[in-house]
Amino acid sequence: MSEREICTKFITPAIINSGWELKTQIREEVNLTKGQVLVSSGRTKRGKRKFADYVLYKKPNIPLAIVEAKDNKHTIGSGMQQALEYASMIDVPFSFSSNGDGFLMHDSTPDASVIERELKPDEFPSPEELWEKYRLMKGFDSRKSDLFTQDYYSDGSGKSPRYYQVKAINNTIEAISKGQNRILLVMATGTGKTYTAFQIIWRLWRSKAKKRILFLADRNILVDQAKTNDFRPFENAMTKVQNRKVDKSYEVYLSLYQAVTGDEERKKIFKQFSPDFFDLIVIDECHRGSASEDSAWREILEYFSSATQIGLTATPKETKYVSNIDYFGKPVFVYSLKQGIEDGFLAPFRVIRIDLDKDLAGWRPEYGRTDRYGNLIEDRIYNQKDFDRELILEKRTELVSGKITDFLRENDPYGKTIVFCENIDHAERMRQAIVNKMPEFVRDNHRYVMRITGDSEEGKLELDNFIMPDCRYPVIATTSKLLTTGVDVQTCRLIVIDKRIESMTEFKQIVGRGTRINEEYGKYFFTIMDFRKATEHFSDPDWDGPSLQDDDYEGGGPGRREQGEEGEGMVRYVVDDVGVSVVAERVQYYGQDGRLITESLKDYTRKTVAGQYSSLDEFLSRWSEAGKKTAIVDELEEHGVLFDALREEVGKEYDPFDLICHVVYDRPPLSRKERAESVRKRSYFEKYGAKAGEVLDAILKKYSDEGLCDLESIEILKVDPISSIGTPVEIINGIFGGREKYISAIRGLEKCLYGAEC
Repeated sequence: MSEREICTKFITPAIINSGWELKTQIREEVNLTKGQVLVSSGRTKRGKRKFADYVLYKKPNIPLAIVEAKDNKHTIGSGMQQALEYASMIDVPFSFSSNGDGFLMHDSTPDASVIERELKPDEFPSPEELWEKYRLMKGFDSRKSDLFTQDYYSDGSGKSPRYYQVKAINNTIEAISKGQNRILLVMATGTGKTYTAFQIIWRLWRSKAKKRILFLADRNILVDQAKTNDFRPFENAMTKVQNRKVDKSYEVYLSLYQAVTGDEERKKIFKQFSPDFFDLIVIDECHRGSASEDSAWREILEYFSSATQIGLTATPKETKYVSNIDYFGKPVFVYSLKQGIEDGFLAPFRVIRIDLDKDLAGWRPEYGRTDRYGNLIEDRIYNQKDFDRELILEKRTELVSGKITDFLRENDPYGKTIVFCENIDHAERMRQAIVNKMPEFVRDNHRYVMRITGDSEEGKLELDNFIMPDCRYPVIATTSKLLTTGVDVQTCRLIVIDKRIESMTEFKQIVGRGTRINEEYGKYFFTIMDFRKATEHFSDPDWDGPSLQDDDYEGGGPGRREQGEEGEGMVRYVVDDVGVSVVAERVQYYGQDGRLITESLKDYTRKTVAGQYSSLDEFLSRWSEAGKKTAIVDELEEHGVLFDALREEVGKEYDPFDLICHVVYDRPPLSRKERAESVRKRSYFEKYGAKAGEVLDAILKKYSDEGLCDLESIEILKVDPISSIGTPVEIINGIFGGREKYISAIRGLEKCLYGAEC
């Protein structure tokens, strides 16, 4: 029997007979991940999804157990290792493996006398039995159990939290049920922090464990997005604090920090609420103001100190003087960018690193040199940290804008792009330079490129249009700080970094602007164009490491209140006649291990393939035995082999077989055309009739022109000139005498292509 038949006839009935409710407690073929997006030369495909054969629940979204099924050619325990992996992902203590003859149970609760034991089909544990073990493991009494099992919100559409969101929500509810009042959640940008927060608040509010809730953010767009989207189910119980007015008749409040506080006492309208008015406060992007002990924002949290407070961030701030962990405690849940990309929920990226001569070597003015406006330039060496702050090299701006616009013209002139500049002045000059590089697009619509900075009302009014996927304009936003955090630009395809970034927190937030996937608009990955060595942060262990408090943390240091743009109003020298050139330009790829591939593409390919095949003979054997050659190609791509990128480097005329043999095993490659001609010379077609030979010759030509995938697909029979010979059914049945004979002919053609006897 097949695995599905085993499930239907044996496993599902055994689970149901043990008391599990089919509609509410048993889910089959549950997708845990979407499959990592694999990128090669601008083309993408999905890797394998991870899905559990069964997840068993106490109630919807409160998982208890994983069951992995195998067909009856396998032993009872063959699926256990996979079950344990999935159980770890969704954080459940019970794992089962079955081939239909019975079950192997793995019990990881601390009090289990036997960790693994075999069960007969009629011995599968009931939901009450597993819940009781789970409850004891968690230390839940009846009150805590009631809170933990409070229903999630469901709109009836079938939408449910992803596996990691369930884990984040349940970990938070569990911590609160045990009396923890300061909680930190760390989730990468684009992984649904606000939706996760909504489900936490919903369960606490519905259970009446928390009756009055305050959601705090420091960007108006964050508050409005939450109110309009995820928080909508609160309806009339919810209000947004605005116009410095307080109405105490609501239960859920959304507010900007700035709307309830200020430098003067009369502006601190949060004090119109009693200190115990709120019993739950959720702080979005808590790595900003609330991390600092002396910030105005921290004053709000300390005023409502009796409330449970949950901090949300993608990048907890940990320095000598500022610490989220010192205030909130260690995170109860962490979901990193690396994990999000690996699971296929976040977009991977490639990096184009561009080094400029003046950035690397610096520039020193000759004695008495004046700038464009007659100002005497101070005699010293100016380097990257000075450019666009103290010294403006206009030709540098021209070169950078040219690189940006060349990329857009070559890839997608309407691909949403954010250019991060040093300051407002730099953002405006960059806007002007791009306007002059893309005149035909600006003539079509002057909003093609906009400066979106804190001082530009016109730019800020276009922010919503820039964010919306279905709004074409603006296409390019030049900015300095306004777009670093909290802005959900789902279709952002290019992030340009032309500012020095010394803070890992800021770097992570900037990268986060591109990590969202939008399948409807074909956005699966993005590109980072780096002119300031910012992407060297990727090699820092803190880039995707655990959230740790600084060993030297002292506390009480200077906080960062709301600040203007750095360096605004200062005098800058402007030089218009100093040339700037590119010293080095290289492309780096996001590898399977979550690190950028910085070694040569050939070396990386050798190392990756060697991990799959120990020798050339093993590779050749596997290739010749494979029913579908593309299966091997797909497998290697999932392990990080970038065939399209290799073609760009080695030669576009080679197929994956020759690329591997040449790059990895130093064998001379043959082009697709050379292989096709070799088949014709060996008279492979003579064993078939004239019509069949005509079809095979046409397929061979398609291989020669377009590659291996067309050779193996039935779809090729629908394409000219093959379609003129007949329909796929007519060709397969009428000319070849059936599907098996057609497939056999194609397999023989493949063997002949790769050197076997024809």
